[in-house]
Amino acid sequence: MTTTSSTHPFRFGVVAAQAPTGSAWTDLARRVEQLGYDTLVMPDTVAHGLAVFPALAHAAQAVARLRVGTYVLANDLRHPVAVAKEAATLAVLTGGRFELGLGAGRPAAEADFAMLGLPWGAPGLRVSRLEQSVAIVRSLLAGETVTVDGPHYTAHDARILPPGLDVPPVPLLIAAHGPRMLRLAGSAADVVALGVPPQTDLAAAAKLAEQVAAAAAGRRVEVNVNLMAVGDAVPRYLAGRLDPAALDGSVAAVAGDPERAAEQLLERRDRLGLSYLLVADELMETFAPTVARLAGR
Repeated sequence: MTTTSSTHPFRFGVVAAQAPTGSAWTDLARRVEQLGYDTLVMPDTVAHGLAVFPALAHAAQAVARLRVGTYVLANDLRHPVAVAKEAATLAVLTGGRFELGLGAGRPAAEADFAMLGLPWGAPGLRVSRLEQSVAIVRSLLAGETVTVDGPHYTAHDARILPPGLDVPPVPLLIAAHGPRMLRLAGSAADVVALGVPPQTDLAAAAKLAEQVAAAAAGRRVEVNVNLMAVGDAVPRYLAGRLDPAALDGSVAAVAGDPERAAEQLLERRDRLGLSYLLVADELMETFAPTVARLAGR
């Protein structure tokens, strides 16, 4: 076992990006909460889906328990001081129900950068920028005044909220796959999202989890995976492109009935420390019986 899974009860969340109206979006949030999920999280895109910060604020006001979060922000699209300001504001407005997810930018994010007229840096540069960004965001959310002058960001006497206003804790999730990102996530994040291809088997995922645990050096870290298949169901964007049967044994899929799916996830928590699972909103009804079996365990 690579993490102290006994200290991490299962958590479950739903990834959603869009709705045709404000009422439809709040209805979705309420349904996610009714089904027993813990979080509603959003990807960060320009052309596909709603803008994350206003949409998450709107969803959070419609529910009492559900946490909301980004999954994940492309770091280079925003200055870290602006990210910290948005995160602190949502933490205050939701009563501490906001979780901040950051990443160096998935490959498909290059199109978003082009839409905004921003350069798409090499992977190593984007990771270096994320490293500095994480340090700045962490300091600002802790109430510190930040002054930095490079190598990637400049800020002078930055502070994000008036004195006397306490910001609830903001858990930080970092999405990671490569060795350098896994080291950063393991050392700095509260939650590490393993950015694995759909066909990744448990042995390969275990190696990633071991790198996270090594970087955490005894610090408690929650490990997350976004499930790509539940039984024979996959999200819309993968329909016709991905055969669920090809994911047999994948860490990003569960097979069989809810009881069998629950057994698979219990085994993965024991083996990988994997305790936080997400599904796309199209799969949330299908996955809900498994959630009911494991929630809080």
